[in-house]
Amino acid sequence: MQLQDILYSQGFGTRRVCAGLIQRGLVQIYPSHEASVPLACNEASAEFVAPGLRFCVMGVDWPYHEKAYVVLHKPVATECSQKPSTYPSIYTLLPSPLRLRPQKGAVQGVQAVGRLDQDTTGLLLLTDDGQFIHRLSSPRHHVPKVYEVTVKHPLDDKQLGKLLGGVVLDDDPKPVKAAAADALSEHHLRLTLTEGKYHQVKRMLGAVGNRVQALHRSQIGGLRLPQDLAPGQWRWLSAADLASIAL
Repeated sequence: MQLQDILYSQGFGTRRVCAGLIQRGLVQIYPSHEASVPLACNEASAEFVAPGLRFCVMGVDWPYHEKAYVVLHKPVATECSQKPSTYPSIYTLLPSPLRLRPQKGAVQGVQAVGRLDQDTTGLLLLTDDGQFIHRLSSPRHHVPKVYEVTVKHPLDDKQLGKLLGGVVLDDDPKPVKAAAADALSEHHLRLTLTEGKYHQVKRMLGAVGNRVQALHRSQIGGLRLPQDLAPGQWRWLSAADLASIAL
């Protein structure tokens, strides 16, 4: 695969832009997995095996990924939208190559796998793999999502029982159940859901007579939000991370 095509596939701009980066000496290639020093490459048409390739663009290391899978620690007061209405978009927290990755001839970039409200924090997955998004978002697959919820009123067994037994939301006559609901303290609930309805946690707590004051997603499937990933930071998902989601 030509180097200019590799850079294009990773979101570094059009093929002409990528060729220009290479010709200006702004792209270096690591000759092996073990190499710690990259080597200059000024030929846009130079051929490389893309899988496993590591390169450096304008001083920033970048590993080749056929598909991008990343985890972001979503901070408060951000929107999961390309065109936010009030708060900054979570996409501004990502480097431009992730936002400019081409898909089927068009620039689309990575997309959030589901959305978190502007005041909700925590684990957010992003990818350019449409099938991955569909599988993870589909209620048929019952992928559990764990939320840490701070509530206004003290929790009691009656509320927990209703959450586990099912509550009716105003737009759906079918009861919605929590897979697990554990009171960690009077005002702190760990809630596990396998569906993804609009404002679901807030509406479920409202249906049992309580109110959400803070909401944080800590886990999807077997993948926990890394403790060392600060709000606003992102990282690539490893093969083990992807396997832990258990699609």
